[in-house]
Amino acid sequence: MPSDNRMLNEHVAGCAAAHQRLLTELEDITDVQCVASSLLPNWSRGHVLTHLARNADSHVQLLLSAGRGEIGAQYPSVAKRNQDIEDGAGRNASELTADLRKSIYALEATWAGATSTAWEGQGRTLSGNVIEMYSLVFLRWREVEIHHADLGRGFNYDDLSSLYVRLELDQQVMLWRSRKPMGLTELPDIARQLLPTQRLAWLMGRREVEGLAKPEPF
Repeated sequence: MPSDNRMLNEHVAGCAAAHQRLLTELEDITDVQCVASSLLPNWSRGHVLTHLARNADSHVQLLLSAGRGEIGAQYPSVAKRNQDIEDGAGRNASELTADLRKSIYALEATWAGATSTAWEGQGRTLSGNVIEMYSLVFLRWREVEIHHADLGRGFNYDDLSSLYVRLELDQQVMLWRSRKPMGLTELPDIARQLLPTQRLAWLMGRREVEGLAKPEPF
């Protein structure tokens, strides 16, 4: 964990701002819009909003477990996580947004109250990977920025916050390189000529670019 907490504070501020942008946009969402398809295959906007709420809850549980000196699990199981999203996706707009708002503020309160023991602890993600808790806020920031665009309501990848794009591009380029044979580690010229926001959308499987293979989606 950074000794001056600068990175953590930066991530908290960025994610909190992303939370507010999302909640502000959702003030006028209707029941009809919630059942409409998102930009994600087989997911309505209700699925996306429910996922974001349950994801916030999962981060709360990870931090609380770490504060007790335990390595908590983000979700009980993949099946339970998926079922919770399905169960919540069909609710009306008022219920979906109230749930999301409640989960966001519970998460931000947990960040504010987390001890050094919690931030220095570890947790297990849905994929089974053990991560450091100080990296958790950036993972949440990613969820909020990218899934906000996935709603397909006007906010798009060019609207992602500039700091998030810069930090995420560094991570995604490293991930892209790690999957390539040794020596083939530079991004293709076509990708490097894209605007940073569009390059990130491609790297995260959100944009198809002629002449480029589509990476695995986030």
